[in-house]
Amino acid sequence: MRHGPIPGARGRVRPLTLLGDTVLRERCREVTDFGPELSALVEDLFATMYAARGVGLAANQIGEPLRVFVYDCPDDEDVRHLGHVVNPRLVETDGVVVRGPEGCLSLPGLEAGTERHDHAVVEGFTATGEPVTVHGTGFFARCLQHEHDHLEGRLYVDHLTGWRRHRVERQAARAPWGRPDPAP
Repeated sequence: MRHGPIPGARGRVRPLTLLGDTVLRERCREVTDFGPELSALVEDLFATMYAARGVGLAANQIGEPLRVFVYDCPDDEDVRHLGHVVNPRLVETDGVVVRGPEGCLSLPGLEAGTERHDHAVVEGFTATGEPVTVHGTGFFARCLQHEHDHLEGRLYVDHLTGWRRHRVERQAARAPWGRPDPAP
């Protein structure tokens, strides 16, 4: 039984920023105001993530260059992890490095085998300013690393090399939404 409101129920679906938008390539600013605007942003992030059928979404993916991300993601044991982190710090990545399929709502329809650690720990705050620590394994660890990368101005394609990277770049250039990427 659910206790409390459904995340995103009060939010509005916002347009996604796509590869080529400079906000995806800039390091996001720290959140300093933990007021109602931040709570509304978290709600909008959840609403947009659910509408796009994603498992995570960073604020710059809806054009807000702030250090916030949300997630509703299973781990490899199919345990659901639901929450958000404000001003996250990726404090640990370890375990084996696994190459697995990875996509992004800002590169719709594209996917590539991307290497990530199978364990990650993120520390930060909730929208009300309470400290939070999130531990992830497997697919959920991949999600935490992916969303943290967004806030640093990085995309999963930055982890690719060789033919994998060239294939994604070619596919992005041919996509209906494709634009040149101002990659670092």
